[in-house]
Amino acid sequence: MKGENDLGSPLHDKNGQVIFLKQRLNLFMDLLDAIDPEEADLEDIDRMIAIVDEMESKCREFKNREL
Repeated sequence: MKGENDLGSPLHDKNGQVIFLKQRLNLFMDLLDAIDPEEADLEDIDRMIAIVDEMESKCREFKNREL
């Protein structure tokens, strides 16, 4: 899904990029809300870090992409 929308076509417009990032952030927030702090394990934390890393990478990719 790297740099692509749900249909597999690349995201080239700013609106599509913002929508993509908002959706990823909402998924992250849902995951964060669903995790019980008392029961979270290292795998859960690693998954959340990976999502944040992916969003950071996408922000850099979108910022550097010429439109």
